[in-house]
Formats: sequence, C-alpha cells, structure tokens
Amino acid sequence: MMERYTLGHHPSVLRTHSWRTAENSAAYLLPYLVEGCRVLDVGSGPGTITTDIAERVFPGDVFGLDASVSVTEQANARAVQAGIGNVTFVAGDAYSLPFPDDSFDVVHAHQVLQHLADPVAALREMRRVTKPGGIVAARDVIYGSASWYPLLPGLDEWMRIYQGLARHNGGEPNGGRFLKAWALEAGFSEVNAGASIWCFSEREEREWWGGAWAERAVASNWGPDAVASGIATETQVAAVAAAWTEWVETNAGWYGMPHGEIIARA
Repeated sequence: MMERYTLGHHPSVLRTHSWRTAENSAAYLLPYLVEGCRVLDVGSGPGTITTDIAERVFPGDVFGLDASVSVTEQANARAVQAGIGNVTFVAGDAYSLPFPDDSFDVVHAHQVLQHLADPVAALREMRRVTKPGGIVAARDVIYGSASWYPLLPGLDEWMRIYQGLARHNGGEPNGGRFLKAWALEAGFSEVNAGASIWCFSEREEREWWGGAWAERAVASNWGPDAVASGIATETQVAAVAAAWTEWVETNAGWYGMPHGEIIARA
C-alpha cells in the first residue's frame, strides 16, 4: 500500500487527538456499547476514545490498535495510571489485524479510513474479526465541506494544501462521504449511514483547534511534506500558520467540520 499518514505524530497532533472522547467523537456508537461486549478500536491514537469505550463496556475486553509503537506505549501507560484495567493497546496494521476471525462484538475506527490507500480492504479486515451479528462503526471527516469565518485567504490556502497533500499521501480527505459506498463494496449488506459535526467557536475551542494548526503547519511533518512534494511553498505554509493564529484571535471566529458515520452489520 502506497500511503503515508498525513498528520504524523507530532505533539501538536496528539494534543488535538487527546481532546476526543466517546461522547464528542462517537456519539452514534454509544447505544451499541453494552456491558461486557468485546471491542476493537482501530487507529486508536492516544487512546482517549478507547478508554472511554472501555469504561462503558466493563468488564468487557477492549483493544486499541495503532500503527505507532510509541503511541501505543504511551496509551498503555495512561490507561494504567487511570486504573482502567480492561483495555490494552497494541501496535499493528489495519490491513492485517492481529486477531482471529469473529473476535469482537464491535470494531470501531475514528478518522482512520480517510488516510488509507485501500479503505475497502481495511473494512473487509474489520469485518473478518467481527462476530456474526456484530457491528463495524466508522466516522470520518469531509474536509471539503468544512466552513469557517472569517473568510481568510490563508485558510483557503490551508484547505488547498491539505486536500493536495492527503491525496499525494494516498488518502481521501473527504472520506466521510464515501463510508457507505466503501462498506457496501467491502461486502456489508446492512449499512446505516448518518452525519454529525464538530463546531469550534468559543475562545478555548479556537485556541485548541486553530492554535494546534498554527503549530502543525510549521512544526510537524505537514508543512515540510507539502513543500517537499511541490504542493506548497514555505511562504504559503507560513501564511497558513498566520491565518490560523488570526482566526484564534478573532472573537467572531467560527469553524464547522462535518463527518460521515456508518454502522455496518457483520
């Protein structure tokens, strides 16, 4: 698979990922998280959604899987520190999950399929490890439908660069709109699709989202990769960082980020 994770694992990325909880990022899944069920969270990152799930399904076993060994080690350490004993984080590949067939009641992936060169193959693999009658749940952003105020040219440039770099890296930055189609192609016959939105406007929210992107643009792999691939210049990347900083400081600042969601029955 020719793909590269566009965002990387810079602290500015992991910091924003650590904001995510089951309530703010997987509300559509909550009715299916029943006591004692066994869950796999694919692409678990820092594990904040995963540990929320573990607390909801206790004493059911929960596994979080991520491609980064260091990220899974950190997630395991945080779970131990928090006293959550029914969750384990392992390093692995979404295309070759290290679990037997029919292992889980629920398999979940948040903001994962958009980064994969073959999301249909990953969904087939998630289906393989799901028990008959169990569910595969996925949620992904639709970057091209995001909207913001004020209408800063630097944010238009951010969107252009993000879309170009994500596709250069083998992904589909508007993955949320494809989820149902991907699931049907993967062989699921029962797929319920929906949508939800993140919205950031209050000062704390602007600092969290815009501040992180101002840092990501110049400090993570995102900016250098965009320059190296010919998608942007250093001047354009700097303009993106400046625009996000301006957005943070704008009291009327608003940002809406829509997502597609699916519940697919195995």
